[in-house]
Parts: sequence; structure tokens; C-alpha cells
Amino acid sequence: MSRPLQRSSISGGGRIVESSRDSWDSQMKSRSPRTEKEDVDRNRSSPDHTSLSLRFLVNLFFPDNSSFKSGLTDNGFGSDPFNMGSSRSRQNLTLLFLRISLVLIVILALSGSLWWTISISTSSRGYIFRGYRRLQEQLISDLSDIGELSLGAARLTELDYCSEESENHVPCFNISQNLELGYSDGNEYDRQCGHGSRQSCLVVPPRNYRVPLRWPTGRDVIWIANVKITAQEVLSSGSLTKRMMMLEEDQISFRSDSLMFDGVEDYSHQIAEMIGLRNESNFIQAGVRTVLDIGCGYGSFGAHLFSKQLLTMCIANYEASGSQVQLTLERGLPAMIGSFTLKQLPYPSLSFDMVHCARCGIDWDQKDGIFLVEVDRVLKPGGYFVWTSPITNAQSLRNKQDQKKWTIVHNFAENLCWDMLSQQEETVVWKKTSKKDCYASRKSGSGPPICSKGQDVETPYYRPLQLCIGGTHSRRWVPIERRTTWPSRSKLNSSELEIHGVHPEEIAEDAINWNSAVRNYWSLLSPLIFSDHPKRPGDEDPSPPFNMLRNVLDMNARFGGLNSALLDAGKTVWVMNVVPTSGPNYLPLILDRGFVGVLHDWCEAFPTYPRTYDMVHAEGLLSLQTSKQHRCTMLDLFAEIDRLLRPEGWVILHDTASLIESGRALATRLKWDARVVELESNSDEKLLVCQKPFFKRQQK
Repeated sequence: MSRPLQRSSISGGGRIVESSRDSWDSQMKSRSPRTEKEDVDRNRSSPDHTSLSLRFLVNLFFPDNSSFKSGLTDNGFGSDPFNMGSSRSRQNLTLLFLRISLVLIVILALSGSLWWTISISTSSRGYIFRGYRRLQEQLISDLSDIGELSLGAARLTELDYCSEESENHVPCFNISQNLELGYSDGNEYDRQCGHGSRQSCLVVPPRNYRVPLRWPTGRDVIWIANVKITAQEVLSSGSLTKRMMMLEEDQISFRSDSLMFDGVEDYSHQIAEMIGLRNESNFIQAGVRTVLDIGCGYGSFGAHLFSKQLLTMCIANYEASGSQVQLTLERGLPAMIGSFTLKQLPYPSLSFDMVHCARCGIDWDQKDGIFLVEVDRVLKPGGYFVWTSPITNAQSLRNKQDQKKWTIVHNFAENLCWDMLSQQEETVVWKKTSKKDCYASRKSGSGPPICSKGQDVETPYYRPLQLCIGGTHSRRWVPIERRTTWPSRSKLNSSELEIHGVHPEEIAEDAINWNSAVRNYWSLLSPLIFSDHPKRPGDEDPSPPFNMLRNVLDMNARFGGLNSALLDAGKTVWVMNVVPTSGPNYLPLILDRGFVGVLHDWCEAFPTYPRTYDMVHAEGLLSLQTSKQHRCTMLDLFAEIDRLLRPEGWVILHDTASLIESGRALATRLKWDARVVELESNSDEKLLVCQKPFFKRQQK
């Protein structure tokens, strides 16, 4: 992609046609009337074209008409014209043979020339067709622009705004409706996507909403009006969270330079020592890069680990208010709604290096340990499970009920072939086995069985939880100690790529294309993403660029090339790599590269709150969706993008020219500012670059 090109016009071709027509007309006019009259008389006096053709053939084969006539008898039947009796007949026969041979040679020559012409036309037909198609698409685009200008206010109907109750609502998570359907015991918080879950309206931000502060300031300070949480909910939150939060007028502060933050730093340092490391800076050397944080609170644990080059994905239940996921994303940290209640998480087996639960509200001893089995499924061989709970405290174990729960969890973890490394105060650290033969050495019936190949799939899109050990059939069963450490992990070697059926040349070409694309994206947006939003008093101006892009959603991530290119370019962003369920599943490859991602069906709502991403990107998604069964419309997809996007956020879509033009028409219905960017390298494809305006709800 390069700088935007001016739209080409078809008028040039029109002028060429008109000039040739004018030249022909001038020649016709220059001829005298007498000449035209002579041509008319000559045409009238000429014999019939058919009789002329017959006469030519007769003269060609029988130049002496008298001899032809002499061959006819009185009764009209002809005598033998090939009588060899006379020398004249033999001479005529020889001449006839020569003429026939000449005619055959001419016919063969004409046939060869015709065949050559047809072959050239056929070979260039594709080019001619493509050129015609581009001309036709450009004509449609120009007519569309003219139509929009002429229609004015009568153009396509714009979508209405949603009600105020939808400010923080997430489709597919309707607790009251689930209760009416009979769900209880926590199942009412589970995801239920039906046909009525889509929204065909535009979600408007709260009245006092403000654009988030620049990163990294926005990691430590957020506007309280941007999330659905009250001061009372902040003060009544867990003790660990209260030590990390501080309410200041209209802001919530997670100041990393304050004494309030010491709790997180000490806690992560304690976990590192329990693993056998010097401090949390050595997590990378131990093979830990990606962490799944269950019930993450407000993301402070992941925020601290991010400074150590660890990437933490927060998952928590849907909450109507006081949302952990919403607040974590507001801080510019990875998060999504996820539940252990009924279904598997939309991650393949062997996805994370560490799973963390600090008072996450999961009863690990319930349902025959099926929740621990799900942790084992997403944990890589040699990975760590960290559990912090009052149940594990020595003083709590004096309580018989807590002691019973602890015993169940402890014994079940042993049957999963987990090795308990250490136990300090309320924290316990287990290490998942790296050896498959451990499962065979267990006592018969002492633990969950190994999943069959039919159960152990790498596309678990909200499948029911299974009480069997998964991942053992995968070629990705590689201990984290044997994996390349970060950041080299993002560049998988040939043997690692072979596991995923990908050639190194594909990744190399993909990297070149994305590095170029990111440079062009940045040059395209750079005049617009610089911001002078207010900073906290006393803060120094951040070093340029004043980048407002932090949370990026790639809707069709493929190999994770956009994520890799952004990191190579030194951009302080994180990318949610989404792999559509309708396309090839490269999510295991993305996770093995040290990125985060998830499977998703884009005909359903994405499991996050409104206004949680600064930029939404999709290459080829529109083509992928239209090639499959039409379960949803392009308008449904665009309305979902609008829900996910923050005010003043960006949308970049890369697809075929016809689909981009359709997308531009839909962008006007969503009130986006949109423009189409031509691509020099591929004129059959275009970019659609849009920005979502900041519309405020009118005061009543």
C-alpha cells in the first residue's frame, strides 16, 4: 500500500472514442457529393454478390465455359468430363489438379492464421476482462458518488441510537433472560447467543465519557465515568484490590510510583521465588511469556507483568456493573469475558504458559474437578498454575470445611500429574508435567482419563466442558523450557512451523507484506492520531508520538502478521488476534508465537463491553464472510464493529474493490467518516479507512 491515489476517470477512454469518430466524420464530409453518387450508382449496377461468388468458383475450376457446356447432352445429363482420351483433356486435368492444390494451400494458411488469432485473444481475455471489470467498478463508484451528492438528506437511512440501558450491555449475556429460562447456580452468567442477541442500533457512550489518557498514563489513571463502577463498589472490593486502587475526584488511579503498588510487586516476586527464580524478571528465561489471569480484578497483576515483557489475558464473568473486564480494557490491557461454568474457553489446548487465580471465585473442588481439567487443557506442558485463596492458608485449614476443599483440590492436582512446587501463606504453585508417560503410571481409576482424538480438538468454540485430559495427541506437546524464549519466540523456526503445516517462506513473505503495510498504515493515520488530550497535573509531556492507539483488534489475524509487524515497528500496542471459525484455524500458531488470541464467529457478538478498542482491523474478512453461508449481513458486522470501537477510534478494512465500495456505503449509515484508499500494488483491492465520531448523548 502506498499513498492514496486519485481516482481514475473513464472520461479519458471516452475522449479516445470521440476523437476517432470525429476523424472518420471529417473524412466522410471531405468527399464530394459526386463521388457519393457514383458509389451509389456503382452499387446499384453491380450484380448480386451470391451470383458473383458462384461465377468466380466456376471460372476458377473451369476457365473455358464452352468446354463445360459441351459436356452436357441434349437430355441435360453430363458426359464424363475426365475422359483421358485426348491430350487437351489431360492438360485440363493437370491444371485442375494444380488449382485445387492451390486452393487447399490457401485454406490451410487461412486456418492457421485464424487459430493463431484465437489463441492470442484467449490468452489476453483475462486481462481484458479484468480491465473491463475495473472500469465497470469505477463507473459504479462514480455513479454512487454522484447519487449521494444528488440525494443529499434522502440518502441511505442512518442507524438509530440505542437506549441508555445499552451503554454497557454485551449481547449474548442477558442475565435476567437466562434466569427466566431456568439457569441458576452461576449458569445465568454464561453466554447464550440467539437470533435476538444482535443489536441494530448505535451504542452511545455515557454522558460524561472522555477519551482515555495516553499510554502509559492511561494504564495507571482512568476516567471513572468511562466504566460502570461507583466509588462504593471500589471501596467494597477485595482487600488486594483496595491496596491497588485510589479514588481521586473523577479518576481512578493505579499509581505505579505509589506505595499502593508495592503489594503487586511483592506478590509477583513471591511467585517467582516459589518457582525457583530469582525474581519476576526471570519469568521469560523460565519459558513463561503468556499468562491467563482468571478473575483478574482490575488487571493490576497483568499491568505489572507487562513491564517484564509478559502478556496477560484477563478473563472474568459478565458483570452488569463493576466490570473487571471493562476496567482492565480501559487501562489498555488484554481482557475478554470468559466463564468456566458450562463450556470450554475458545482457546485450543496448550495455549498458555501460566494460569493464575487470585481469589477468582472459582470453586475448584466442585463438579468432580472439571474446572481444574479445563485449566490443564489450556496449560502448556511444564506450565504453572498459581492459586491464591484463604483456603490454602494454614490457619484456614483448621476449619474442617476448608480442609476438605483443600484436600480435594490437592489430590486431584496430583492425579492430573501436577507437581506442587511450593506453598506460602495463601499461595500455592503447581507445575504441569512435561512427560506423557506420567498419565500411564497413575493408579487405575485415580484420575480423569485421556481424551480420545475425537474429543481432543483444537477448535473448542464454546464446547461443553469435558472430564478428560486434552492436548496429549497434539504435535504441539512441547515443554515450555524447550521452547524459544521471548522475543525470539515470535519468529518460529522451520521445525516449529512444520508442526502447523506452514512453510518458512510463507511466514517470511507474510512478514515483509505486513511490515510494509504497518508503515503505510502509520503514515496514513499519523497526522490524525496525534492528540493533545489533557494530562494529569504534574506529569511531563510524553515523548512523541503521542499515540492514542493501544488496544487493537485484528478480526482475521491469520498468522498474526499484523501483531508481529507492530511489535517490530516498536509500537506500544497489544493485539487481540481473532481467528474466525469460518476460516482456517491458525490460532495455535499465533499462541505459540507468544501472542494472545481467540476463536470467534463474527455472526455473533464479541465477548467484550462497548468502547473497548482503539482500532479494528480486518483483511479479507468481508470476502471470507460472503463466501460462507449467509447467517448475517454486512450491516450486522459493521454494527458490531461500531459497538466495539471507542469514540474517535479507527477502522481499517482491506478487501476486494467491490466489497470495499459496499462497505463505504454502510459506513455512512453508521455515521462514520470514511474514505477509500487505492492500492498501487493491487488495483483489484482497496482500503476502507474510517473514524468513528464522538457523539454525546443529549441531555434531557
